[in-house]
Amino acid sequence: MFTKKNPPEEERKVRANDREYNEKFQYASNCITTSKYNVLTFLPINLFEQFQEVANTYFLFLLILQLIPQISSLSWFTTIVPLALVLSITAVKDATDDYFRHRSDNQVNNRQSQVLIRGSLQNEKWMNVRVGDIIKLENNQFVAADLLLLSSSEPHGLCYVETAELDGETNMKVRQSVSVTSELGDPNNLAQFNGEVICEPPNNKLDRFRGTLYWRDKKYALTNQNMLLRGCVLRNTEACYGLVIFAGPDTKLMQNSGRTKFKRTSIDRLMNTLVLWIFAFLVCMGVILAVGNAVWEREVGTLFQSYLPWDPPVDGFLFSAVLAFWSYVIILNTVVPISLYVSVEVIRLGHSYFINWDQQMFCSQCNTPAEARTTTLSEELGQIEYIFSDKTGTLTQNIMSFKKCSINGHSYGEVADPLGPQPKKLDFTPFNPLADPNFCFYDDTLLECVKVGDSHAQEFFRLLSLCHTVMSEEKSEGELVYKAQSPDERALVTAARNFGFVFRSRTPGTITTTEMGRTVTYTLLAILDFNNTRKRMSVIGGMDGWMDGWMDGWMDGWMDGWMDGWMDGWMDGWMDGWMDGWMDGWMDGWMDGWMDGWMELSLFLLCCLSVRNPEGRIRLYCKGADTVLLERLRPCKQDLINMTSDHLNEYATDGLRTLALAYRDLSEEQWEMWSESHQCAEKEEDLLSAAYEQIEQDMTLLGATAIEDKLQEGVPETIALLSLANIKMWVLTGDKQETAVNIGYSCKMLTDDMDDVFIISGQSVQRVKQELRRAREQMITQSQTKDADKKEVAEGCGEAYVTRFRRTQKQTQFPPSSKLTDNISGDFALVINGHSLAHALETDVEEEFITTACACKAVICCRVTPLQKAQVVELVKKYKRAVTLAIGDGANDVSMIKSAHIGVGISGQEGIQAVLASDYSFSQFRFLQRLLLVHGRWSYLRMCRFLCYFFYKNFAFTMVHFWFGFFCGFSAQTVYDQFFITLYNIVYTSLPVLAMGIFDQDVSDQRSLEYPKLYEPGQLNLLFNKREFFICITQGFYTSVVLFFVPYAILADASQSSGEPLADYQTFAVTTATALVIVVSVQISLDTGFWTVFNLVFVWGSLGCYFTIMFAVHSQILFRSFSNHFHFVGSAQSTLLQPVVWLTIALATAICIVPVLAFRFLKLDLKPQLSDTVRYTQLVHQKKRRPAGGSVASTWRTSEGRLGARGGSRRSGYAFAHQEGFGELITSGKNMRLSSLALASFASRHSSSWIDTLLRKKHAHTPPNRSGECTPALSHSSSVLGSSQEAPIEEETIRDSEMIPMTSLEASEDLREIANGIDSSSVENHPTKENKKIYENFESGPLGIE
Repeated sequence: MFTKKNPPEEERKVRANDREYNEKFQYASNCITTSKYNVLTFLPINLFEQFQEVANTYFLFLLILQLIPQISSLSWFTTIVPLALVLSITAVKDATDDYFRHRSDNQVNNRQSQVLIRGSLQNEKWMNVRVGDIIKLENNQFVAADLLLLSSSEPHGLCYVETAELDGETNMKVRQSVSVTSELGDPNNLAQFNGEVICEPPNNKLDRFRGTLYWRDKKYALTNQNMLLRGCVLRNTEACYGLVIFAGPDTKLMQNSGRTKFKRTSIDRLMNTLVLWIFAFLVCMGVILAVGNAVWEREVGTLFQSYLPWDPPVDGFLFSAVLAFWSYVIILNTVVPISLYVSVEVIRLGHSYFINWDQQMFCSQCNTPAEARTTTLSEELGQIEYIFSDKTGTLTQNIMSFKKCSINGHSYGEVADPLGPQPKKLDFTPFNPLADPNFCFYDDTLLECVKVGDSHAQEFFRLLSLCHTVMSEEKSEGELVYKAQSPDERALVTAARNFGFVFRSRTPGTITTTEMGRTVTYTLLAILDFNNTRKRMSVIGGMDGWMDGWMDGWMDGWMDGWMDGWMDGWMDGWMDGWMDGWMDGWMDGWMDGWMDGWMELSLFLLCCLSVRNPEGRIRLYCKGADTVLLERLRPCKQDLINMTSDHLNEYATDGLRTLALAYRDLSEEQWEMWSESHQCAEKEEDLLSAAYEQIEQDMTLLGATAIEDKLQEGVPETIALLSLANIKMWVLTGDKQETAVNIGYSCKMLTDDMDDVFIISGQSVQRVKQELRRAREQMITQSQTKDADKKEVAEGCGEAYVTRFRRTQKQTQFPPSSKLTDNISGDFALVINGHSLAHALETDVEEEFITTACACKAVICCRVTPLQKAQVVELVKKYKRAVTLAIGDGANDVSMIKSAHIGVGISGQEGIQAVLASDYSFSQFRFLQRLLLVHGRWSYLRMCRFLCYFFYKNFAFTMVHFWFGFFCGFSAQTVYDQFFITLYNIVYTSLPVLAMGIFDQDVSDQRSLEYPKLYEPGQLNLLFNKREFFICITQGFYTSVVLFFVPYAILADASQSSGEPLADYQTFAVTTATALVIVVSVQISLDTGFWTVFNLVFVWGSLGCYFTIMFAVHSQILFRSFSNHFHFVGSAQSTLLQPVVWLTIALATAICIVPVLAFRFLKLDLKPQLSDTVRYTQLVHQKKRRPAGGSVASTWRTSEGRLGARGGSRRSGYAFAHQEGFGELITSGKNMRLSSLALASFASRHSSSWIDTLLRKKHAHTPPNRSGECTPALSHSSSVLGSSQEAPIEEETIRDSEMIPMTSLEASEDLREIANGIDSSSVENHPTKENKKIYENFESGPLGIE
């Protein structure tokens, strides 16, 4: 409990299989604790937290005062019972919440893992794993701690992990063990491993790890690529072993999870302030009455000393005044009764049950109801201004599906009639036995094009089946399982599979497919890998097979040599000399032809894919972002490019993720020259990029794909509705920029109707600051222009319009916001990446960032770490003082959920960590609209009405004591009897206000969703604030004056029917108490907007209880039994039988209520609020009124058909969740299981000197080719009927300039010049004039590629 905290680590030393050595450093165990209490600490810590509430401390102070008999006019139980009740209810609630945390911790800590102990694998609980242990992980298992990967079942120590719990990214990542440990796959070998790791101390940097492995007198550098972090899931890997480096709270997952914070609502914080104000007011009233007591005792009280002496401790008027002060503090403390806090907890509990019981927030698919995991934040749901959302699993389902495509200018996948019957899902099985039965596509015209042998469609799907980095596993004949790094690639390869182009398997140098039922093997010549700058990937290759090479190369060459060489030579020899001619013909013809044939064959055996087609041509296939790929096409076929661009724009408008597809045929000479240049550039990244840029030119467009990243159901409608409620949406995601922006458009958070979308991508603090300032200046300029245009329109519409406009402005119910960016109007969005955000969160930039971002309607932060998510939330809380909500579904969202005022967990596919840390949870993002706009708004409305009424009724009740003090010699005498004071807040007035606080509504749930503007009063804090508080207590003051002075004035001269006077203390007390109960009951009837059976029963029941208890307390029976406690014997009966008393009560009630009624009627008529208008409309036109919800749907649907709203510019829908490096893995063969012989033979194909010799000889003997035509004749696959059809795409002439041999040094220098002339902007944007010159140099350069 009180363990000494270890000093911070400077470095960590870990020795494998040596627990005794590692325990010296007292590293944390792998047991995690997210709970706040244990059995010993619960009571002291919980009481300490509860007494941080000012009200609880205030009531504890009053309790102590009431224990002093000299100053207490009330019994101590009137305070201690309610206080104990409040503390107990809160303690039980906190204990329950913490119990669930303990249960979750135990569930995680008791998971089983296989630990290597004394040479054998033993099952151990996660909590018993220690730093230095070696753990075995199996496929689909969670990583138990932060591990150093030692070995894997995959070749070269590779393994694949999914890091969605850490960074939200669902694409697989590759991790590789250090080469020296990769062969230690056997437990016996690992048991002998005693390497020592020295590394950095625990930290929250997910993308960084630095360390060194010392073993066998050698040291090996360790990086993040060697680490498996807790929270990752092992995928596509049978098993692996890892050494525990960080455990439990030291793991990077827990370092990013943040601390559990004690959350209070804004109303709670306001209540603390008001309690202090009330206490100060109470002290002032006590001082006034104490001064009055001193004056009275000095001037008048001395005259009564003979028969009414002071109590023994009192020896003078000053001491009497001091005692009177404390007595009045006790008497007047009911302005803030303890029952207020009991009632608040009960109301919040009721609100939380309404959320749990809401059938419209129940997900039948996963059988998951909504759950309020806390009962203290319900009204805060009605004040949300900013929502921070994760993307993957929260907005999206992380399911990619092939929806549409454009091939040769024709778009496929469209539904003919959206309003008509939906077409049936295509059945691919009769056409293709290898089809995936789960693939959904509805446009049968595309399938027919493939069946009849349309060359464009077939080449389109051939590209998709070849240009990727997917691995295939065939568990049984025809049962294919694709292991893709990203769901995008899996969707594209699956589409090709169903349309007859089935990817079957691959080796480092080949790709085997089944095309229209025919098995084809391609040679993979090169993979031009994807990265975020290039935004594209390409493959180069050709048709494999020795016979194909022999037939297309050697035989053709032999025949050409025979015909063109030997025969010509024989004729020359016949003419010029048979022997010489024969020898010349033989040597120059046949030998050259034979060499040419072998030369052509050897090119097939090189490992690179632009792909060689069945006709023997080498082809480059490329897919990538349309903004990048379209500018690399050949200038011909502009109509096709325009049509495809239109289709891409349509797909992007629909929120689909798009890729453009293209190909290029390469001549032998072009390939050879580029291959040599590529080999020279492999070691330098800039030269490699230049080499890629060089070959990916002059391509021919095939078409485009459109993939749907399936959103959660109802996401666009929900975001549109929340936007209309003036709630700003921020997406904080670990995904890259293109993916996040694409989802932003899909879910209608970003629209083409927006005035502008600003992208912040600076790489330095100053650059980020400049970009933010420039964005804000543009917002202000555009806003001023728009406002000026509106003013001109208003002035041009005539005086009548202006008058009506001004009248509307005057009737606006919400005051203008006083934010920093009030002068900015318009729809703007901001997109910022992770590097720029890191600079934006620095102290000198954060205010600039928050000012600019909060002026935008939507903000997207990409590549964000879990800690940065929490920092962004804290920044908004700090500068905007707005109520925030964070929603997510993974462990990477936990810190954000804990930091926000309200945390919502989605019970999705990424585990339950987010749910366990959340305040509310449900299974679908769409339920957020009902949580906020219905339950949140109702909770805020009910709580505000409850508080206003509660303060009113207690000030009306308490201030009567103050006025009475001036008429009782300031003696601290109470107006009412003690039992009325005790029961007033507990029985007489508690249930009606509870019913209002739990059940009240201003409009129905349907109207709350139809009119999202009803949500704004909560955001602006209009229903309960300091102004409303003063209005309430002013009404209470007024009521107390009426209740005291009206009965006092009437009863002073009134008499009973018998002629006896009514001016006695007991009659006055009963009359005032009865009038008070009736007035507050009438008032709550006026305040209640939604009547239920409970409201009726509680209001009338409270009145009945009052009269019943009053008659019982004033009865003879209780007086005889407890004569010292019941002094008002018979008062109720005698008083309430007098007509004048009832007339007095009626008059007091009328004087209190009539002004309130008049004010409300005038306000409703002159300045109605939106809720009043909606309620009136609902009553008058309940059956005829057109549902307003349609307008919301139309709001977000309108933009679907709109193209290029901003100045006619076209928006790219490119998004590709892929990472660099998989191409190199494939071509290196490291991720494939090959025999050592196969690997050796594969390696020899790259280094055989005889191939190099043949290449040089071919260059030496081959004359320059000036007229070679590149016809893109493709393989003619069999149709579904089995016939082979000739359908070439189109004859295109490619003019090759003269080829000049180039040495490796020359190639390297040329690429360096190209690299120096190409920057990232030329890749991402359209070419500038300078870049166009570079492209012209390509065309006229030594490679001769046009």
